[in-house]
Amino acid sequence: MIVAEQKPLKEIINMVSPFKKLLIVGCNECVTVCHAGGRKEVEQLAAALSMAAQKDGRPLEIKEVTLERCCDPEYIEQVRPFIDQYEAVLSCACSVGTQYFADTYPTKWALPALNTSFMGGSLAQGIWAERCAGCGNCILHETGGICPIARCSKRMLNGPCGGSTGGHCEVNPDIPCGWQLIWDRLVALGRIPDYAKIMAAKDWNTSRDGGPRKIVREDLTI
Repeated sequence: MIVAEQKPLKEIINMVSPFKKLLIVGCNECVTVCHAGGRKEVEQLAAALSMAAQKDGRPLEIKEVTLERCCDPEYIEQVRPFIDQYEAVLSCACSVGTQYFADTYPTKWALPALNTSFMGGSLAQGIWAERCAGCGNCILHETGGICPIARCSKRMLNGPCGGSTGGHCEVNPDIPCGWQLIWDRLVALGRIPDYAKIMAAKDWNTSRDGGPRKIVREDLTI
């Protein structure tokens, strides 16, 4: 899932201060799972912004809505009947959803209430960790299911950099060395010889280096 966290409230207050009528939109998908932009967070943010506006003596009318998904045009369209009543959309979706609002309603401000961080998963209640960097060319079958792009701080493809200590990364000793994790995994799988395989230089054209990416499934298009 996409992991995000709410921007500091002070930053959001400054962002919305020019507006008197604000539509706050949450998303029921990833940002709900990571407790950043679901219905509950939308309610809390609306209350906080209303109190801040009252304290500053600023008029502020807020409408709250939480869509099933904000990265899908059919759900974005659900606000069309009333969006003209508001000056700006404060999106509690990830940046994809915020950009969908900007694309769909070009005369409305689309303001991000969240900082979109990474693609990851839950480690424990309230803890999420990055697991995928979206490089577009998955090599997990070569590395025992541990991604060296997302989990090695230096994105090394052929073993550790040599700076790790006690199995921990030299960039941040609080995180495990990605290649130590790969080694441990290959040992557990009985695939130690795979560790010595030399990977070719990575073609980053499938990653962001190739520009904005798009996937077209012609079997699904209409």
